[in-house]
Amino acid sequence: MKVREMVWWWWIYIAVAVQASIKGEDYVTYDGRSLIINGQRKLLFSGSIHYPRSTPQMWSSLIGKAKEGGVDVIQTYVFWNLHEPQPGQYDFSGRYDLVKFIKEIQAQGLYACLRIGPFIESEWTYGGFPFWLHDVPGIVYRTDNEPFKFYMQNFTTKIVNLMKSEGLYASQGGPIILSQIENEYQNVEAAFHEKGPIYVKWAAKMGVELETGVPWVMCKQTDAPDPVINTCNGMRCGETFGGPNSPNKPSMWTENWTSFYQVYGGEPYIRSAEDIAFHVALFIAKKGSYINYYMYHGGTNFGRTTSAYVITSYYDQAPLDEYGLLRQPKWGHLKELHIMIKNCSTPLLQGVQSNFSIGPLQQAYVFKEGTGACVAFLVNNDATKNVTVQFQNNSFELLPKSIGILPDCQNMVFNTAKVSTKPNKRITTLTKMFNEVDMWKEFKEDIPNFLDTSLPSNSLLEHMNTTQDKSDYLWYTFSFQPNSTCPQPVLHVESLGHVVHAYINTIFIEAGHGSHDTKGFSMDIPITLIDGINNVSILSVMVGLPDSGAFLESRYAGLTKVTIQCSESYIYDFTNYTWGYQIGLEGEKLQVFKEQSLEEVEWSEIDDSTNKSLTWYKTTFDAPIGDEPIALNMSSMQKGAVWVNEQSIGRYWVSFLTSKGNPSQTLYHVPRSFLNPTGNLLVVLEELNGDPLQISLNTISLVNVNSPFSYHHLPQ
Repeated sequence: MKVREMVWWWWIYIAVAVQASIKGEDYVTYDGRSLIINGQRKLLFSGSIHYPRSTPQMWSSLIGKAKEGGVDVIQTYVFWNLHEPQPGQYDFSGRYDLVKFIKEIQAQGLYACLRIGPFIESEWTYGGFPFWLHDVPGIVYRTDNEPFKFYMQNFTTKIVNLMKSEGLYASQGGPIILSQIENEYQNVEAAFHEKGPIYVKWAAKMGVELETGVPWVMCKQTDAPDPVINTCNGMRCGETFGGPNSPNKPSMWTENWTSFYQVYGGEPYIRSAEDIAFHVALFIAKKGSYINYYMYHGGTNFGRTTSAYVITSYYDQAPLDEYGLLRQPKWGHLKELHIMIKNCSTPLLQGVQSNFSIGPLQQAYVFKEGTGACVAFLVNNDATKNVTVQFQNNSFELLPKSIGILPDCQNMVFNTAKVSTKPNKRITTLTKMFNEVDMWKEFKEDIPNFLDTSLPSNSLLEHMNTTQDKSDYLWYTFSFQPNSTCPQPVLHVESLGHVVHAYINTIFIEAGHGSHDTKGFSMDIPITLIDGINNVSILSVMVGLPDSGAFLESRYAGLTKVTIQCSESYIYDFTNYTWGYQIGLEGEKLQVFKEQSLEEVEWSEIDDSTNKSLTWYKTTFDAPIGDEPIALNMSSMQKGAVWVNEQSIGRYWVSFLTSKGNPSQTLYHVPRSFLNPTGNLLVVLEELNGDPLQISLNTISLVNVNSPFSYHHLPQ
């Protein structure tokens, strides 16, 4: 970057900060040690809470528990696809009320970090992009491409101006002290060759010129242009981060993964409180000054918002679980660490750091402020045994893979591997079984034949482009009559989608699916053909759109090859054939999950037939008494989606088992704010052969492992 251009950006940034200072409002700058707020260096702990992954009724409690846990900053992405579902049409209502969320953060005396992106990844469908971007002529996402840059700048400006209009930047007296542009772009930058670095410079310049009066960051972007700060994402940034790309920038960790997202077919990733604490302390010891927990509360991927194969529950192993309950000992152990670190903040931010070896796998990091305050971090990287080390003429025993903190360089007051917080566990209490046949009504989807469809094509169409993400479902249909005997036909299907349901002459034959870690899948299904015309109907299903990688706009999904093999030498190839398409299911089009649309179809008593595929079920229930969180146990079902009072609580896929033979998720969060005291409408779409008579409604509470008493509120 040219020096003159860099200086110009700095002048813009400094001018806004100076104006804020003159007005008596908070101003945010930084140096090589930390962010500086109102002239004071700050050591900050942050927690990610995403507003659309919970409800407005939960926000106050979640933020309050984060604050009680020692968090100073709430960090959130901004979700473009929610806020601009169509070009120029904006939605900031309900769970999407970003302004209300930021004001709640401010009301509780915390700061905010706004990660505008607007590409966010975040295991969110299409990485947060609205799908209408796909149809902009000539567009290529996230590169030096004029159509993309136009819409990206338009949305970024919209969000910044919205925040300014509400006075929410720190330079206006608001809580927002940081903004983020782009997101982990360096992962794909090389794919765009010379256009990648050009785009990085453009994105940084575009953000800075919006004059927010607070710093901008780019995560995992070592070439982030001045004055934008490059930051680290990952589980072990104290070991992996190469540091800021300028001595004048602070060391910041924007994503410390407290767990990991879970996919269908995958076991949950359990990250211990001890491991998180170790790497937080190590990052601080190496002069880090901002650490964000991703996630502090994960929440729920309501509706169709997950990316490919990601389960509905998000980061349930975070310090606050999906329901907003404390996950112990993680929450309590980190709270104690935060207190310890903050008590040492003056020497950490003002003192001189030194480090030296105190053993083969042991290291000391010492911060000393002149002849005054002193703090030491004694690191044991040996994960196998306790180690006794010598430091300043004293002996200290360090637990395996731990860091001992000496706030006065003499007494070890905290060790990251020594957990004093008692663990708890989550328990479910059954409040209602939906086990009576007369509770339910059902509506079966008609299986469309070729003549029922209105969208013809002489080839296999790409799934996402055809549905425009209006539905997970796309019917591929064709008719044919064998021109010779076909005694043992086998239907062969290849797909780059996620799930396939195959029907011959409206009879369900078989279902197949891929996985998060495979690109596609195939099926070979023995079938029976009739004399005369045969109708083949194949339902392609997406379980979320891709959320990462270069050239997202060019991804392909759906069927890629269909054949019927009659013998080793005789195969019908229908790949280039006359196909008929139907987007979505009939129940979706009629919105049978809405009260006012229930009469659009004929509901009947549940029958005992073995063919239960593509069936809608409905019933009603009363809300459980109390205020404990509520969940539906869907373990008797197989795959589909659930609505409560017209609100989608997400997809379920219980039949996709992990390598240990377990469903990835069986409990599905129903926020109390979705419910009425009585007469709540429950609608379930089952794609396969689940049994709704075993669905149950449960309340969720916590119990200390050593105590019989449950609680779900923040302990006094």
